[in-house]
Amino acid sequence: MPARGSGLLDRVISPADVRALDARSLPALAAEVRERLVDVVTRTGGHLGPNLGVVEVTIALHRAFDSPREPIVWDTGHQAYVHKMLTGRAADLESLRVAGGLSGYPSRRESEHDIVENSHASTSLSYADGLAKAHELTGCRRWVVAVIGDGAMTGGMAWEALNNIGGSGRNVLVVLNDNGRSYEPTVGALARHLAALREGSARSNLFETLGLRYIGPVDGHDITALERSLRAVRRRPGPTVLHVVTRKGAGYDAAEQDEADCLHTVSPAPPPALTAAVRPRGTRWTDAFATELVAIGEDRADVVAVTAAMRRPTGLLPFGTRFPHRTFDVGIAEQHAVTSAAGLATGGLHPVVAIYSTFLNRAFDQVLMDVALHRLPVTFVLDRAGITGPDGASHHGIWDVSMLGLVPGIRVAAPRDALRLRDLLREAVAEDGGPSVVRFPKGEAPAPVGAICRFGPVDVLRRRAGDGDVLLVSTGPLAAVALDAADRLEATGVAVTVVDPRWVHPLAPELVTMAAEHQLVVTLEDNAVPAGPGSALRDRLQQMSCSTKVLTVGHEARFIGVGEREDLLRERGIDVAHVVRLVQSSCWPGLRSDAVRLRALQA
Repeated sequence: MPARGSGLLDRVISPADVRALDARSLPALAAEVRERLVDVVTRTGGHLGPNLGVVEVTIALHRAFDSPREPIVWDTGHQAYVHKMLTGRAADLESLRVAGGLSGYPSRRESEHDIVENSHASTSLSYADGLAKAHELTGCRRWVVAVIGDGAMTGGMAWEALNNIGGSGRNVLVVLNDNGRSYEPTVGALARHLAALREGSARSNLFETLGLRYIGPVDGHDITALERSLRAVRRRPGPTVLHVVTRKGAGYDAAEQDEADCLHTVSPAPPPALTAAVRPRGTRWTDAFATELVAIGEDRADVVAVTAAMRRPTGLLPFGTRFPHRTFDVGIAEQHAVTSAAGLATGGLHPVVAIYSTFLNRAFDQVLMDVALHRLPVTFVLDRAGITGPDGASHHGIWDVSMLGLVPGIRVAAPRDALRLRDLLREAVAEDGGPSVVRFPKGEAPAPVGAICRFGPVDVLRRRAGDGDVLLVSTGPLAAVALDAADRLEATGVAVTVVDPRWVHPLAPELVTMAAEHQLVVTLEDNAVPAGPGSALRDRLQQMSCSTKVLTVGHEARFIGVGEREDLLRERGIDVAHVVRLVQSSCWPGLRSDAVRLRALQA
């Protein structure tokens, strides 16, 4: 149990404590919450703007409803920090987004008040619909609350759920947190309709048409008005929408004045050792993509860009600024984004769909049946592929290679540095017989790694005499790990060749040929191992009755928690020391190196 301090927030360890407070003290509680948010999140990093915007909403909800008996589901989840603070975790906020600490999203392992671990948008209403059905079937009519905002209402799932909720008669409250934004201003007809509701100029009400009672708009920063409205909801059962109007970043000038995204996310404060001098920064993967796509757009008028409400984070802002009429933001609607891109391609254009790797999971059917089935030239650019770090299990982009490996006719590239990213992006956009994918991780790209030659599409990064011993196949930015491991192994007498396939799917015949000429092949992959390049290579060699042993260093198909990228890679053996040990433990008696045998005998 956290220690109690002198402030109001320090005395809140459960929602019951929030309900027990005198209403006159609530503005002071809100001020303390904001102060704690700004102090902690600007140091730990995380979602600042969204949480500052829901301080009063969260306080009012926990006064009007009895969590967890009356569950509150937070859509997307990145605005749940205040909820965490009011449910007994305020003293632990310093551990936000670090290994073993508080998750940046709702987490069932942390608290009974975190009903679901959602961090992909537009899911809360479906959860709420199911919970309400379960309550009805088990003989109770408790309220279920879903808080949805930050553009999540632009996702198709939200409207599929509303279709069911509106006709159900069940006690579901949809708190529509209308701040007019996701990362950037919300797009489309919904944004116009909400604006008309705010202004009182709407000729109809879409929510009432769908069968939900509508209350609002309500000032989302007026706790008294919010609590009054929520208690009015309770007095009249049935599906209801409470339309609250908030300001993203409210109460913190730096956030409210940030025109880009109201400090949607902030990076952790730099270590003290780096504050005295500016640390030189390399090229970020996203920036390299952004620059090259603009150059491609200058060369080809048929290239267009598609984003699912993430124009700035995925690097499409420069392209959108240069070519505004060739850039399409469809809202937080990944499925629609992919099939809309299929329509663009059918119409003779070449769409580039820029999306985080973890979010492409949501549109697998559209990639398979709407793009690949028709062999359409669509380029998917997957930012945040592989281990991403502090956002945890829902945001690690480790599933795309396995998933896309099942799609007929698709090609998947993994550049090892920014130069190769530019090259592979141009190769992808040049493809006109089907979809292509370029995947890269979060953060800075490593220093360029040159090739000594190319064998088909495969770059040979290092070749040594006696290269029938070990072949290291590095994918993406793991080339430096492979080359360093090769240097250490050579000192023990093991001859190692290092290659980068560049295109990790489909398997290049040239890579199969090289693998068959070696006794041991080790693939290094920042993706889930099943259906990855190592698995495919092992299967192909077995089909050829080849005796080459193939080992894969990558991720198990399981959910990975929070941590720094390098730490998580190291924990999974994707580092130099593990690769060296793995090869050394596999090199007797299979490998030919006399030096290895001699050293083993001497030992």
